[in-house]
Amino acid sequence: MTNKVVVAGGGIGGLACALALAREGVEVDLLEQAAAFGEVGAGLQLGPNAVRVLNAWGLTDALCASAAFPEALHVRDAHSASPLGHLRLGAMSRAHYGQPYATLHRADLHSLLLEAVQHERRVHLHLDTRLAGYEEGPTGVNVACENETVFEADALIGADGLWSRVRAEMLGAQPARVSGHLAYRGMVAAEDLPGVMREPLVTAWLGPHLHVVHYPVRRGEWFNVVAVVEGMLGRGHGGPPGSDPQSWSHEARQADLLRTIGPVCQDLKAMLDRVPEWTLWALNDRAPLSSAAEHAKGRVALLGDAAHPLRPYLAQGAAMALEDAWTLGRLVGAAGGAPDWPGLFARYADTRWQRNARVQSRSQRNGTIFHASGPLRWARNVSMALLGESLIDNPWLYSGPPEPV
Repeated sequence: MTNKVVVAGGGIGGLACALALAREGVEVDLLEQAAAFGEVGAGLQLGPNAVRVLNAWGLTDALCASAAFPEALHVRDAHSASPLGHLRLGAMSRAHYGQPYATLHRADLHSLLLEAVQHERRVHLHLDTRLAGYEEGPTGVNVACENETVFEADALIGADGLWSRVRAEMLGAQPARVSGHLAYRGMVAAEDLPGVMREPLVTAWLGPHLHVVHYPVRRGEWFNVVAVVEGMLGRGHGGPPGSDPQSWSHEARQADLLRTIGPVCQDLKAMLDRVPEWTLWALNDRAPLSSAAEHAKGRVALLGDAAHPLRPYLAQGAAMALEDAWTLGRLVGAAGGAPDWPGLFARYADTRWQRNARVQSRSQRNGTIFHASGPLRWARNVSMALLGESLIDNPWLYSGPPEPV
């Protein structure tokens, strides 16, 4: 028994997986198709469930060195600026869930995981190495790469994102689902904002067919701003017809964004005007998982977006990848260093698929609610006013991750 695993994908999920497995004695070959490790995108939010995972790996100090910890979530009307809802974070999150709610730059989370992985002698990093295919046998998996390298391992984990090659091999080619939503993303230095706009808050602005979220990152020195509108990627939306749907970033013009969202309240307009540069991201996903068989099969398992890509309306994409990795680590630890990989992956899939499917469904539903118009918008606002924090809080989510079954 070599106790060796190949992990395809060097993003947040792949690094987290490699870290979790190496700390349980597994040799990991981590394959990254790019010439250097890095992460694109801007900010992300980590609920207490995700922070709990990082704490379990001893990464709390690294998180505190790069993250911000908002005191509250404020929900406001994008046109009238009226308050719609409120959720206390900060001390309340620590009191209820034992961990804070964090916001940070995606690259900072990637960097702290990469640094932790680089201290693990059992992890072997391979750049410029893209999986071409694999063959599974009764005792292992042979992984072939485009650079003609071949890896022999006991198991393969696909953490290679929405457009996962491991997924395509395991489940067959299935096109991603186009959401019809576009995310304009930008960063603004806190020092360029008026004092009232620098408060340590997550602010969500809701309007018909749009929403905007902004929050502090990098210890509060910057703010991440994401504006989501409805429309297809094409002329007038940052890229010509045929622009690569797999790209995170397309050219974006502020004039296109402002024309698309139309008139908004003064406070929101002031934040949008201060973003010096925008990039554009076409949001794609897949239908929620329908069974454990979509998460693992034999000696091959999927993790993060490769298994359950999320729309960003519950702010749990990175968190679910971290939870997946933590679960695998717990299962390997319980196996006492000699895993039966098909059996272990079956337990992993049984533990994770329903929770991940619920998060996928809730994320999609939130998008409908955020962008509501007409009677649904009225019902949303009334419900938020009557039910208060209980409508926004997610104890079932933030109390996780659940122990493996």
